[in-house]
Amino acid sequence: MVQVVQVQNIGLAYLEERFSLQISEDARFFTELLENLPSVTTLDQQYLDRVKANFLSLVKRPPILENAVKMVIVSPLLDLAGFYQEPYAIATEESVEITVEDAEEIVRGRIDFLVIQEQFWLLVIESKRASFSLLENILQALSYMLAKPNQDKPVFGLLTNGSNFIFLKLLKSDKPIYALSDEFTLLKKSCKY
Repeated sequence: MVQVVQVQNIGLAYLEERFSLQISEDARFFTELLENLPSVTTLDQQYLDRVKANFLSLVKRPPILENAVKMVIVSPLLDLAGFYQEPYAIATEESVEITVEDAEEIVRGRIDFLVIQEQFWLLVIESKRASFSLLENILQALSYMLAKPNQDKPVFGLLTNGSNFIFLKLLKSDKPIYALSDEFTLLKKSCKY
């Protein structure tokens, strides 16, 4: 009988054991974080400053729930990145399942935001309420990223609780391998993007 496991009920050890997931120790694995980045225009900077100000205004009246993080932080960033326009498509609350080989288990969950280009998954975004640690998001995002249909291309992830951000990269070849960025915050006094 097939057992269904909810993604929020598993740990990183589960993914390592059942899917052979490994973290990359190679600094060159996730070079997209630093290479060939577009310039931030003055207009972009003003827009980002407004997103930051909007979030900091919300902080004054907690709790800041997940939907507020999605509206105030994630949605404007998707707009600024151009992901609401062709050739991209956005899926929200997308149900995903990954099947454990040689076991009768299915891991099931829902992606907050999925950016797709011509049926290729580009970006999985997982957001949480402001008071949650991003450590809780890492496993969830990696689980969803393992479910991507096009296994030969990398998929990227973004985790946020509104004030902090971590980026991920997963490449699923023989054995899935991933890397994490450092944690970024918009709570710095002078935050230039």
